Amino acid sequence: MFDFTQKDLKDNHDIRIIGAPFDGTVSFRPGARFGPAGIRDASNGIETYSPILDKDLESVSYADAGDLELPMGSVETSLAIIREAVEEALNDETIPFVLGGEHLVSLPAIQAVYEKYPDLVVVQLDAHADQREDYLGVKLSHACVMKRVAEFLGQEHIRQIGIRSGTKEEYNLMHDYSTLTTFRDDDLAILKAWIGDRPLYLTVDLDVFDPASFPGTGTPEPGGIDWWTFQRFITAMKGCDIVGLDAVELAPQLDVSGCSSVLAAKCVREMLLLTAS
Repeated sequence: MFDFTQKDLKDNHDIRIIGAPFDGTVSFRPGARFGPAGIRDASNGIETYSPILDKDLESVSYADAGDLELPMGSVETSLAIIREAVEEALNDETIPFVLGGEHLVSLPAIQAVYEKYPDLVVVQLDAHADQREDYLGVKLSHACVMKRVAEFLGQEHIRQIGIRSGTKEEYNLMHDYSTLTTFRDDDLAILKAWIGDRPLYLTVDLDVFDPASFPGTGTPEPGGIDWWTFQRFITAMKGCDIVGLDAVELAPQLDVSGCSSVLAAKCVREMLLLTAS
């Protein structure tokens, strides 16, 4: 079974998993800070082999750094600790894979990766645009994370897929910069061509899935994707130069069945295998 906690950080590895148990700016239901633990627990029941990618985790060089110790009362300090951990991974010539936590944990990770790869592009899977200038006057919020990313990366270097919730201003911004795309086969082909050989950061907010299959998230939105659509996306991204990635917004206690944690763990497996391919 898939249990990445068995991988020793002291061993040589190409991908480093970093738990970021932070949900200090959530706007609806808290609990994403338990996401990394939920994914680890559920991984015990997941096979290591992916039939879609025809790859097995037994042949992937990865290690788990465990969860960071984050002071829940300080957003800035928590983000600084996450960035330092990602920078350490990059300095060790490993690919950082951050497990959230709320989506704001992606900000320091992308900042660190961008410092190393100035031609970076970001692909965001999400139910929400996360392009607000601020949320209730706060700029460091999970509702604003992609807006903060765009401030140093540029909107033209972002593509967003699965978005089905946002303000009028957010949709105007996304249309102006053509950041929105879809899971249709032709759009995925266009997305792959747009990425080209540039370094890619992949951020997956797990609320991109429909609440019918993934209720364990803080801000569920009807109309999301299913597992098969996610697998088509993963298959379409084969060959991309992934230099950083994250999976965020699992709140396992909101789904007593445990199915959301299982789906999240399976996503992590596919993303690990995609990154190593």
